[in-house]
Amino acid sequence: MRALLCRLLRPGCAGDSAAPRQPHATEAASRLRIVRLVLALAATASTGAAWAGNQVYEPLSDSVRTAMSHAIDDQAPVSLHFDNPQWGYRWLTEMAARLKGRIPDLTARVELIKAVHYEATRAGLDPQLVLSIIQVESGFRKYAVSSAGARGLMQVMPFWTDLIGTGRTNLFHLRINLRYGCVILRHYLDMENGDLFRALGRYNGSLGRAEYPDLVLSAYRQWSFPPPSRPAPLLAMGNTAAGPAPGGQPQLPVPARLTAPGGMTAAR
Repeated sequence: MRALLCRLLRPGCAGDSAAPRQPHATEAASRLRIVRLVLALAATASTGAAWAGNQVYEPLSDSVRTAMSHAIDDQAPVSLHFDNPQWGYRWLTEMAARLKGRIPDLTARVELIKAVHYEATRAGLDPQLVLSIIQVESGFRKYAVSSAGARGLMQVMPFWTDLIGTGRTNLFHLRINLRYGCVILRHYLDMENGDLFRALGRYNGSLGRAEYPDLVLSAYRQWSFPPPSRPAPLLAMGNTAAGPAPGGQPQLPVPARLTAPGGMTAAR
């Protein structure tokens, strides 16, 4: 790790045979960003630490609050639907296998994977994206609490339970936490017209900074498992209809709206 950081920060340092040179400002900035990402990934992998969420309270219009409340209140049981049941079984098996190192109990792994698929699909999100956010936010620790007070797998801030819920809600409950996290992320995506870079920034309370979206994107590559009938989705940030996100980020297709009672539109 030390040698890698040395190479990134100072070409020509110990271990390099080439003569040292002064990097261009753009190149130096790019190296610094890579170093930050490497350090963050190393810390998460070695300690289980996570980039805990810190969603910022923002007033919602009555229509948005009502739509989000309806989406939260739906108590339908988990029911998985795949166009190709055989592929669906393979997906469940593969995702459960990838989680084995973090959640040893098979029953708990399958319960989590099924709940993630149901809640993500219900909110019009890619289940692999939700798994990536959980990995970065909480490291799959169900009872994780951030210094800001965010709770659970998707690190939901408690103010949301008063804003769109009943107020007395257990955010450590598996499905409740996933339900809130997915509905909130869907809201941010709608608010940003599908711009994933900015939506992730809002979700993490780091709008405008690249570190958190970069971490989620890196995790997304690890969780990618496309159906055999179509190529892997373009790993990207932003909205294909709206052009590239800040910083020239590539594009990740994101469904336009949440399917929920009353629909969902963002407050402007």
